[in-house]
Amino acid sequence: MMRTAWYIGAREDEVGEAALLVGDRARIDRIAEHLEAPYFPAENRGLRTVTGLRAGKRVTAAAFGMGGPIAAIVLHELFDLGVKRFLRIGTAMATPPARLGDFVVAEGAFRGEGASLTYAPLGYPAVADFGLVAALRAELSRRAAPWKAGLFGTYDGFYTEMFSLSEGQAQPVESWRQEIQRLGLIAADMETATLLVAGRRLGARVASLCLATVDGLSQEKIDAERMAAGEREMFEIALDALVAGDTP
Repeated sequence: MMRTAWYIGAREDEVGEAALLVGDRARIDRIAEHLEAPYFPAENRGLRTVTGLRAGKRVTAAAFGMGGPIAAIVLHELFDLGVKRFLRIGTAMATPPARLGDFVVAEGAFRGEGASLTYAPLGYPAVADFGLVAALRAELSRRAAPWKAGLFGTYDGFYTEMFSLSEGQAQPVESWRQEIQRLGLIAADMETATLLVAGRRLGARVASLCLATVDGLSQEKIDAERMAAGEREMFEIALDALVAGDTP
């Protein structure tokens, strides 16, 4: 009997051998422009998916929205359908030495979120797949793109930990900034650690590539033009690295 994912709604014959995991569902249509023969499975719960060919290999891109819990659900369901290689792509806050506009590659991540605890205890490391990281490094270097690799920090509370909307929230966020600098983290997001832990526990290969769109210290944001150009380049880098990284 053909398996169908509970939440994303895709069947096992509608997904590829590898997958990009993205937050913004609008990116699915833009990623489809970088694939041959894109096919869109029926959408369910706003979780949009596309499968197409890249260098002759079937690749899926699936959107999860925001946050580790839903990202883990999408990864888990795709894994159950037969996908064994994943690359999380999206945006992240940068901290020195990473700067606005850089691509940042997670070699591992600090587990400051909660969803990964449902897969493994806190002492279990969030480590990226070596082969996928090597493929990302090679592709970034080949394109002469600005990039940094290192440790991410992943957190649940965007407005309570990572970004202050008002002066009253500034002190907790300043404490967070000091902590990520002390730990030597190059970027922060809401999904990477969750996906690295969940994927490794399931037996999948997982890595994370992000575009640094917010300065974690000043809260300065990248402008729309640089964002659009960086996103297009990220899609190309990610797809080529995902296809090239099919050997562990």
